[in-house]
Amino acid sequence: MTFWTYMLRCADERFYVGHTDNLEGRMSQHQHGGYCDFTARRRPVSLAWSQDFATREEALSAERQLKGWTRAKKMALIEGDWARISWLAVPPKERPSTSLRTNGAGKIHPKPEPGREL
Repeated sequence: MTFWTYMLRCADERFYVGHTDNLEGRMSQHQHGGYCDFTARRRPVSLAWSQDFATREEALSAERQLKGWTRAKKMALIEGDWARISWLAVPPKERPSTSLRTNGAGKIHPKPEPGREL
């Protein structure tokens, strides 16, 4: 049996993350407002991202991980931008400054790639 972790984009641009063993059925439930109050109040919803897993435990673990991510990191996942996800995984205080090119401790780092600075 296949299990899915999925991310929906709601009409108000918020994201909803869940897991299921029937992605089509769950999408229908969300779309018709019968599954959860969060998405029912924010319809229509669209599937922004999904990934299949071999076990429910793996899908649930991925769901919990994604729920802890920032909006920027979720957007990078939807876009398939793994370099940006890695960059966003570094705590903000440890990221290079876009103006001084330091991490706040006086260490100078290389300038970020164009389009990668916040």
